[in-house]
Amino acid sequence: MYQPCLLDEPQTCYQPRRVCLFAPKRIVLAKGSLATRQRRNLVGRICAVYPEAEVVECPDLPHNRIDLGTSDPVALHYRGKQTLVFSEHRSAVRHSQEQGNTCPNYWHFSPYGFCPYDCQYCYLAGTPGVRFSPTVKVFLNLSEMLHQIDRAASRADSPLAFYLGKLQDGMALDPLTGYSRTLVPFFASHRKARLIVLTKSAEVDNLLDLDHRGHTILSWTLNAPEVHEAFESNSPPVSERIDAMRKCARSGYPLRAVVMPVIPVPDWRAVYSRFLRRVLDDVPLQRITLGGVCIYRSARQLMELKLGAANAISRNLARATEKCADGRDRFALPQRIGIYRHLVDTIRRHRPGLPIALCLEEKAVFDALGLTANIGRCNCVL
Repeated sequence: MYQPCLLDEPQTCYQPRRVCLFAPKRIVLAKGSLATRQRRNLVGRICAVYPEAEVVECPDLPHNRIDLGTSDPVALHYRGKQTLVFSEHRSAVRHSQEQGNTCPNYWHFSPYGFCPYDCQYCYLAGTPGVRFSPTVKVFLNLSEMLHQIDRAASRADSPLAFYLGKLQDGMALDPLTGYSRTLVPFFASHRKARLIVLTKSAEVDNLLDLDHRGHTILSWTLNAPEVHEAFESNSPPVSERIDAMRKCARSGYPLRAVVMPVIPVPDWRAVYSRFLRRVLDDVPLQRITLGGVCIYRSARQLMELKLGAANAISRNLARATEKCADGRDRFALPQRIGIYRHLVDTIRRHRPGLPIALCLEEKAVFDALGLTANIGRCNCVL
């Protein structure tokens, strides 16, 4: 059973550090943020890291009701990226409910909400929980989440994965909170619960000295540097992410990569071949998952307000005539198959035995690529 002492000491002793690429102008202390001495201490230490930020106490205001003072979608988005909210999340541990694609449903949890980075294609920007409240959130009821994870995992017949990265970046705010120094030991000590983290962060110092026992799997979203330059503003360079992966490999963590979204930038075949060879040479991956653009209509509208409708993603989306069953916009089916085939062939030439899967895709794509047996063997599950 979960022991609260695993949680108490790291939050009491941890000294927050500023987060690379995140400089909040406003910090909101929302509902639950001041409910206990432990929470007040952690919030106070983090606020001290950003003395230039305005601190506003709203103890009765839920985390998803923060007024950002504008209704303009672009201004709302960027004000949200500059607003850090502390609160609690009472339904943070959930089982996913994907329909209309091949992705298996899985357990995920949310000690954070949204992300400080600014990827132009971000599908999260179109989800209801972010579209109307696009602030960067830290949820302080981590102990409660771990109790819920313990209960769910203890009922399982075999090891069960809990995914951190579905509704947030799993590590971007870790220098502030030090949550990894609670999470990794918790999962290391649990007989059945396992942790899978997805991130673009390059700040991994909190992880390197932890005894993880192989129960924490670390995964990075990666893309070709040319795509990062065009579409991933205010996010860590790909080279820094790869360096972080190498550090974690030396500490024995199982590693995965998600190459997503693959975008046909000019000379994309050479661009992605060069990029994939570098990743496969530098990082001892245990699994790689490929994915395309899969964007909700509202997120697409925001992207086009920022980049214009003639951007490379929207031009390719405009060629698709079929509607996808899960409500997301994607490139046309033949184009996706052609892009994936090039990437799969490149990976197989370089690492013949590396497991390959697809993210948020349709069965027809798996079938066309000879990957049908890999459905459900993707990033978010064991």
